[in-house]
Amino acid sequence: MRLILNVLWFVFGSGFVLALGYGLAALICFALIVTIPFGVASLRLAAYSLWPFGRTVVSRPGAGAASGIANIVWVVVAGWWLALTHIVAGIAQCVTIIGIPFGIANFKLVPVAFWPLGREIVDLGD
Repeated sequence: MRLILNVLWFVFGSGFVLALGYGLAALICFALIVTIPFGVASLRLAAYSLWPFGRTVVSRPGAGAASGIANIVWVVVAGWWLALTHIVAGIAQCVTIIGIPFGIANFKLVPVAFWPLGREIVDLGD
């Protein structure tokens, strides 16, 4: 079932478009050198938004104060509007019965889009 949902998400649920957007943001962050940690977070978001079903986000216990400070910068610059976009898209997709799983996938992307550093994406089986 996860495979079917992931393929449908990739094609119809904007998974490909989200991954391209996050990938472009990562390239820009890598080009600016100082923002490389944000580029790594963007790549993590790209991978998660490409194939969200069957995976979840957990806090990384070794994340320190530097990731918290960097997350505050992320929230101010990009996190709040990315999270808001996922919330609006999730609500819009939940209007139809067929779109409910895609809306839930968008809601799963909200916490990691808002506060990405100090988190990691794991399979639900792990």
